[in-house]
Amino acid sequence: MRLCVSRSKNAASLYITKSIYENGRRSTKVVEKLGTYAELKEKLGGQDPIEWAKKYIEELNQKEKEENREIIVKYSPSKVIAKGEQHFFNGGYLFLQKIYHELKLNKLCKEISLKYKFTFNLDSVLSRLLYARIIYPSSKLATFQLSTKFIEQPDFELQHIYRALEVIAKETDLIQSYLYKNSLRISKRNTGVLYYDCTNYFFEIEQEEGLKQYGVSKEHRPNPIVQMGLFMDGDGVPLAFVINKGNTNEQLTLKPLEEKILSDFNLSRFIVCTDAGLASDSNRKFNNKGERAFITTQSIKKLKAHLREWALDPKGWSLADDGRTYNIAELDENKDRDKVFHKERWIKENGLEQKLIVTYSIKYRDYQRNIRNSQIERAQKAIDSNPGKIERYGPNDYKRFIEKSHCTAEGEVAEHEIYRIDTKLISKEALFDGFYAVCTNLEDDASSIINVNRRRWEIEECFRIMKSEFKARPVYLSRDDRIIAHFTTCFISLVIYRLLEKKLNGKYTCYEIINGLRDMNFLEVKGEGYIPAYTRTDFTDDIHEAFGFRTDYQIVSKSQMKKIFKCTKA
Repeated sequence: MRLCVSRSKNAASLYITKSIYENGRRSTKVVEKLGTYAELKEKLGGQDPIEWAKKYIEELNQKEKEENREIIVKYSPSKVIAKGEQHFFNGGYLFLQKIYHELKLNKLCKEISLKYKFTFNLDSVLSRLLYARIIYPSSKLATFQLSTKFIEQPDFELQHIYRALEVIAKETDLIQSYLYKNSLRISKRNTGVLYYDCTNYFFEIEQEEGLKQYGVSKEHRPNPIVQMGLFMDGDGVPLAFVINKGNTNEQLTLKPLEEKILSDFNLSRFIVCTDAGLASDSNRKFNNKGERAFITTQSIKKLKAHLREWALDPKGWSLADDGRTYNIAELDENKDRDKVFHKERWIKENGLEQKLIVTYSIKYRDYQRNIRNSQIERAQKAIDSNPGKIERYGPNDYKRFIEKSHCTAEGEVAEHEIYRIDTKLISKEALFDGFYAVCTNLEDDASSIINVNRRRWEIEECFRIMKSEFKARPVYLSRDDRIIAHFTTCFISLVIYRLLEKKLNGKYTCYEIINGLRDMNFLEVKGEGYIPAYTRTDFTDDIHEAFGFRTDYQIVSKSQMKKIFKCTKA
């Protein structure tokens, strides 16, 4: 702060002013009006007002250096705010920014920029694409506009986002391996078990082109899709991904991505855990080499007759850490409801030796029955309301219970198609209620293998987060390279989110974390600092504790906020 003397014909007025910097521009702010020279001289009993004012400013400057000084802000009810001047900002991104810099993605952006010799700030573009994907998921145009909501303003144009997407697509393999190697510095990665699954994302178009092809949509939509294969480590943190054409056979996608992990990630010893849709003999044999192993879901319906008979036999079942054998037909519905029984045997087929483990649970049986009963109700409603619109169904669609025939019960040819509930299919499916099977080449005990397989739900959660919370679909990009770049940014965002989740020890749900970050807004007081405009909660306390800085003071001064910026970029 400094003294400013404004002179006119009649008087000289004394002001305290200070320089402030906003978006790289310097301006002067009046802190306090002291009065005219004559008024002050009379008030001070003849003392020189200039000398007095200088000493007063020295005291104020000294107090300003103290961190705990009180800040007094003056507002006028008669002053209109400046047009187009932003006062409201989000600060939740600062926690994402800390993980972003811990992963050294800013350094990777610098390396890529030097390689392609472009001048725009790739670091600024990529970081805003990631922060916005988590906090304000939207289109690329909207992301450009919404990035101004963050306290630190972007320094790029819309065109730079699309130029950056082209480069990100070319370097997606480098980004994935770099991300994994640097994540090891900030968090232990459980790569002993890798989970793999596939999903697809639809486009609001009708014409096939490039990666966008018609295939079996997970959401039963009649739109072109692209397919994503995702590897996740044993702690639920994504490891690697690949984007394939929408009509690609899922079973053919595992080996190429796994080979990339073997070469780029320097991993050679791990267990691959997949669902039944990826459980081909080829994939199992591929993971029966070296120090690799597999655990894969096995359809009991598709087992050979003698194995299926053994799996459904009520005799010969065991419990973990229990030497007894049980007959599941004699279980107590209440006492044994939460228990999981199992049986196992080694089998050798097509040159592959593997262990078949079958589990049975009363709770799982009732769950399957409830699902089927609700599907039967839907099927009956479809028959009663408009049977003419019953179309082809998938293996898990409720319409599979609708049987169509062209003759009456007496065997006469019917004039119209007759629809009814297929009771034979219901009875056939009921035989498998409560049963679940996996195959593995591991010699570990059945209970530990079952526990590993149970965590497959986390990869499903990864897909749900990307689709629902990050709004990764529908995709509105058309060029293949930009589509790959879009999913690369979604993948990096998911890695950052999962690492944030780990820092919070899994205490909060995805909804609580993302909405908590989105709500951490601040009101800027020009030249002074930022006033938190959010409610302090257990979540805000825990996230501040986990990251080692706080933003929940009554006002965060400009100097304090600069220290926070520095902390998040260390």
